[in-house]
Amino acid sequence: MTRIAHRRKLQLPVRYRPRAEGLAPPAGQDLIVAGYPPAQMIEDLRKYQAELEVQNQALRYSQQEAEGASERFATLFSNVPLALMVVDEEGMVLASNAMALRLFQPRESDQPLNFLLPFVSAGHADVVAVAFLSAKAEGTSEVSEVVFLAGSHGTFSGDLHIARIENPQDELAHFICAIIDQGPLLAQRRALQESAVVLRQRNEALLLSETRMAAVINSSLDAILCIDEARRITVFNPAATTLFGCPAEMAFGNPVGRFLPDIEGVLKTTQVPAQTTLGEFQAKTLDGKEIFVEISVSVERPREGRALQGSITTLFVRDLTARKQAEMQRAALETQLRESQKMQAMGTMAGGIAHDFNNILSAILGNVGLAKQDIDHTSPATTSLLEIEKAGRRARDLVRQILTFSRNELPKRIPIHLAEVVHETARLAKVTLPPSVELQTTISDDSWAVLADATQVEQALLNLCTNAILAIGSGRGKVAIELASAVIVQPLAGRIGLHPGRYVTLAVRDTGNGMSAATLARIFEPFFTTREVGQGTGLGLSVVHGIMQTHQGAVNVASAPGAGSIFTLYFPVTTGSVATVEAVVPTARVDGRGQHVMYVDDDLALVFLIKRVLTRKGFVVTTFTDPNAARAALEETPDSFDLLVTDYNMPGYSGLDLLREAKNIRQDLPVALASGYVTPELERLAIQEGASALIYKPNDVNELCETVQRLIAQRRDR
Repeated sequence: MTRIAHRRKLQLPVRYRPRAEGLAPPAGQDLIVAGYPPAQMIEDLRKYQAELEVQNQALRYSQQEAEGASERFATLFSNVPLALMVVDEEGMVLASNAMALRLFQPRESDQPLNFLLPFVSAGHADVVAVAFLSAKAEGTSEVSEVVFLAGSHGTFSGDLHIARIENPQDELAHFICAIIDQGPLLAQRRALQESAVVLRQRNEALLLSETRMAAVINSSLDAILCIDEARRITVFNPAATTLFGCPAEMAFGNPVGRFLPDIEGVLKTTQVPAQTTLGEFQAKTLDGKEIFVEISVSVERPREGRALQGSITTLFVRDLTARKQAEMQRAALETQLRESQKMQAMGTMAGGIAHDFNNILSAILGNVGLAKQDIDHTSPATTSLLEIEKAGRRARDLVRQILTFSRNELPKRIPIHLAEVVHETARLAKVTLPPSVELQTTISDDSWAVLADATQVEQALLNLCTNAILAIGSGRGKVAIELASAVIVQPLAGRIGLHPGRYVTLAVRDTGNGMSAATLARIFEPFFTTREVGQGTGLGLSVVHGIMQTHQGAVNVASAPGAGSIFTLYFPVTTGSVATVEAVVPTARVDGRGQHVMYVDDDLALVFLIKRVLTRKGFVVTTFTDPNAARAALEETPDSFDLLVTDYNMPGYSGLDLLREAKNIRQDLPVALASGYVTPELERLAIQEGASALIYKPNDVNELCETVQRLIAQRRDR
């Protein structure tokens, strides 16, 4: 506010004339004072009166001058041609006085004064923008004869004066803009007065904003640190205290490198912009623990004409520990999802080919078995038949590996000790072990029991041993099987997808050539192999992975080129009691004795084989490749058949449909369902529809004959 300097009132000296003590003129009489004649007294009083009149005249003049000056100031202030606005560096008008509104928005329907640049003519827009940049850098700037838009009143010309104002609470620079119009002087004076009010209110708002900003800093979830030019901490908010584990009193005066060692170097060697994000860094807490943080910085540098001494740097530090952990967990889950999708795709393919492939293998192995019965064991053809049978069995084992990999059902797990599985697997592995490879087994005496399917575990372990032997190659080496117990904790548990706790570990170590990181990333992919053609199918580790998934366990692999490999299987510990092994009951000799069997399958080779096999065993066999013809024959003579064996997958017809129709025709007829891909759902539906047995393809010829005889015998005994 402008202050008016008032003149000091004129004070005239008063002359005091003492009277004689004890003398008082009587009322109504002339004043008589000893030594002071009345005439002289009257003369002095007249002079004193004249002096008072002079003083009164001077006072009246001074009062008139003061009143005139006040009127002149009011007139001048109300007529100053000045429009004032507060604008940020983006051009937004934060505050404006009435004079500015009168100039730019003379009518209510005109465009509101929210941004300044839209009211600048196109010819002066660039000049005004440059002036704001200059004011931001230098503190003040001005542009003369700028053409402004005045709403419905057209345009007007004026001088634009820009000055940057203090704005510590906002990242954007603020400017006070004064526009001197060539309009009426009185309107400009009024605008100046209103501008002063706006500025005063703005200062009050800034003071309030400072208080609010202090509250924001203290309540911020991010750590906020302010450092001076010597990079020593001057502000340390509560979030920083929590993040770095250091009280604010201990942090004050310490170099920022105490907590942010990398930032100190960046600030020292780099010209940091006023506001920027520096990125992710490692920080240290008071006790030396390393954490990941994201840092943004705001630098307030001194400028000419400002009271700021030295630069002030504000660091905004955000804790990334939780985000980093979430990213690592997400990456692990994504990897597991990709592997699961690969396994699922392979399972779908395996289920599709299993039926046809099993029929082919059944026909091959069955006819080989019949041929061996038809010739003398000394015949030269015996060797060829044995080789055919050997290759067929290898193909059958391959199909079983595919099906083991593809099936989603849970294995038939019981509480067992894995020591016996290790002994049996080692015995099988030694059969094909090269002389240059040594096989060692180490079994812990205190290994816990697990809930497992012994056959599947043996298959997984045998696959790992086979891979280990192939990894050693033709040189000398060693394969070690180790059975032990362990308690796993984080981070290993999280990395392999298990809960922390007790597990039985089954490890296979080899001294082979090891694997690279690229190979490790793909070892569980179906059909991925680094072996030469004929040395592997690429399904071994996929089967191992699938078996461990169904056992609610995991596989951990450690390998490096030239350092061998370690595959460790983790099985959850069970508290159940270990089951005892039941004695094997010898199978009775198969004798059909003329029992009538109906066999239905769409594969001609398999139908021809089964008829020959069962006929040799004394059964009467009627075969069909068309399920509709089989149903018609059953309707015609339902009592002539003792057993129905039907394939599950047939073109346009399901074995379950034929099972259901056979039960409608004759309820007591035993029906067996054959399939190379028996799922829990199929097993449940077959039992629900009344199937007497499920026959897995490809099966042994003798096994099929025994199943047929057992089902007929069960019906006869009822």
